[in-house]
Amino acid sequence: MPQHSQWFEQTITKTVGCRYLLFLPEGHEESGRRWPLIVFLHGAGERGADLDLVKRHGPPKLVEERPDFPFIVASPQCPAGQVWDSDVLVELLDEVVGNYPVDESRVYLTGLSMGGYGTWDLGCAHPGRFAAIAPVCGGGRGLLAHRLRDVPVWAFHGGKDDVVPLVASQRMVDAVNAAGGNARLTVYPDAGHDSWTETYANPALYEWFLEHRR
Repeated sequence: MPQHSQWFEQTITKTVGCRYLLFLPEGHEESGRRWPLIVFLHGAGERGADLDLVKRHGPPKLVEERPDFPFIVASPQCPAGQVWDSDVLVELLDEVVGNYPVDESRVYLTGLSMGGYGTWDLGCAHPGRFAAIAPVCGGGRGLLAHRLRDVPVWAFHGGKDDVVPLVASQRMVDAVNAAGGNARLTVYPDAGHDSWTETYANPALYEWFLEHRR
């Protein structure tokens, strides 16, 4: 029996939401001032319903000791048993930008491990929203990497990572650059999966973010 061409179309309504930590720097109340924003995506170990888990690593840990940190920081929490959903994250971004004094030309995205994968995925899905991205020990879909050709990328990975292999970052960086993009990879030769402690403690990362505007 011959095959026949068919068409299917259906409108679906999706409700999204998530818990998140929000850091507002000292002086954010100043009239007319707009601040750069970092969106931070945690790893698999910080999933759940306890937001204190999100403070274990990265910017949400840093700002606990740095009330003068010169960024707004939004740190969502992924529910237990799930992975990062780009639909949820882009709605969160809209929520923060719409309600706080964010400079939309200076929105940055970073995350570690599962959050590194989420950073690649969200960056590829919505490249026009970010001035720069910094995935840490993550990977992504190389076929979509060309979408990041206009977004500066600085990736980080441990040379001895036995959880997410180094090649996961290398393939994405190579794919972005092959498409004419601007991606770099820092490898810590002796580091295992924890390449985030050194990365997020390095002031050069935040200086690099601020060098870029959308």
